[in-house]
Amino acid sequence: MPEAGAHVTTGRLRTRNLPVFPVTRDPVRPQVPRDVKAVTSHIDPAGPRDGLRICLVTLGCDKNTVDSERMMAALVGHGARVSSGVEGAEVVVINTCGFIEAAKEESVETILEACALKAEGEVRAVVAVGCLVQRYKEELSQEIPEVDLFLGLTEMGRLVPELRARGLLDPDFAFVSNMELPLRILSTDTPHTSYLKISEGCDHSCAFCAIPHMRGLHRSAPVEELVREARELEARGVKELNVISQDTTWYGRDLQRAAGGPSGRRAAPGSARPPLLPDLLRALLDGTSVPWYRLFYMYPSGITREMVDLIASEPRILPYLDMPIQHGSDSVLKRMRRPERQATIRERAESLRAAIPDLVLRTTVIVGFPGETETEFGEMLELLEEVRFERVGAFPYSVEDGTPAATMGGQLSDAEKRDRLEAVMDTQREISRERNEELVGRRELLLVDRLLDEDPDFSVEGRTRGQAIEVDGVTRVVAVEGAERGLGLTPGAFVEVEIQDASEYDLMARVIG
Repeated sequence: MPEAGAHVTTGRLRTRNLPVFPVTRDPVRPQVPRDVKAVTSHIDPAGPRDGLRICLVTLGCDKNTVDSERMMAALVGHGARVSSGVEGAEVVVINTCGFIEAAKEESVETILEACALKAEGEVRAVVAVGCLVQRYKEELSQEIPEVDLFLGLTEMGRLVPELRARGLLDPDFAFVSNMELPLRILSTDTPHTSYLKISEGCDHSCAFCAIPHMRGLHRSAPVEELVREARELEARGVKELNVISQDTTWYGRDLQRAAGGPSGRRAAPGSARPPLLPDLLRALLDGTSVPWYRLFYMYPSGITREMVDLIASEPRILPYLDMPIQHGSDSVLKRMRRPERQATIRERAESLRAAIPDLVLRTTVIVGFPGETETEFGEMLELLEEVRFERVGAFPYSVEDGTPAATMGGQLSDAEKRDRLEAVMDTQREISRERNEELVGRRELLLVDRLLDEDPDFSVEGRTRGQAIEVDGVTRVVAVEGAERGLGLTPGAFVEVEIQDASEYDLMARVIG
């Protein structure tokens, strides 16, 4: 690991005095630094044929994906031609991530690779936006002057006017009216699955997290805007909407405070009660026909009885809940400044499973938090074994500038973090296999993601209700010989299957009928 202030060589360019971001890879979902030249287009290029050709590279989380899709729509509405491929691009826009060390490293490397393309004359301009820029704009602008424009999260709305001011976008282009302009341009290779970001920022003060520094305090989007966005996505073929935010259970609490009421279910006398999460979900169900809604980032302490009853009674809200706990030891949870303890985690898991048939619970945990003892780590393993989450994402603790945990004593070595990470995954692999084997012989509805034309053993790959895109395993459907091999299925179609076999993460199935 280089010392602070040392030269950091990345790609073909060298930068000095940037914040040093040592890479700690997650063995479950490796984050491999991405050469911009290797980024291939997975969306149909959008925009006028003679418009400015822009490559938009998205790094980081699904919230960044939503931000990028909104930027794409704005750029297309002002005459640009946008894709995720660098081939033929005149401008490269990089939506950066600043969440953990590996993500920061990847963002810096990608910026430098884009600058190398500019130095070679392959692109005219490089733009960096998003989380990393929000935190380190001054340092980045000083050390990578080759970048033409830096815009933090709060400045991303200036992208179009800034490109126009630099003569890159045609100022005389006939702007597409708001009535015709899509809110987003879908950018993934599975456009039948998308994300609905219902709020921005976070009110929690977790000791390890820098999200409030980057994205600010919690701000809920209006219900009517979210319903409009969901309708538009449905009209474009979306069959599954993943509801996301920093803490999804927190939706509407800021609206209640603004209305003069408490953060509970009551409003100020004489005023209408602002909507909370159950109200938003009912509006989405009433206002759309999207078959699958999947809930992410549901803090255990924020899951109310009303929310449990709604999930249990509404088949379009999938029996799947992403419920991050971050640790299983009360003493570590206290140091982390988390709002829950073991008792709350147990109670929520038990009540959810009792009320919602076939519920799949997903969680995330952090290993190697400062001061984590062998005993505390063991308490987390015991809780995981007790609750038996179907899905677990595990990450090594990453020091984040400006957070309380960054200055705590008892920082663990990378080797200790790796050992504990592997211990968590060993424990969870066994649980996941057992959970998956319980599904063998059952019938499930499968959402097809892709055809496996070159696979001799399987026809299609998709996901059941219990498998979220990218973070969970997949279900592969056994191939059918001859002309029936493709089964007439296309990505985005639903098909009933019977589970025939299971591994630690994936399922194998056959089509019924």
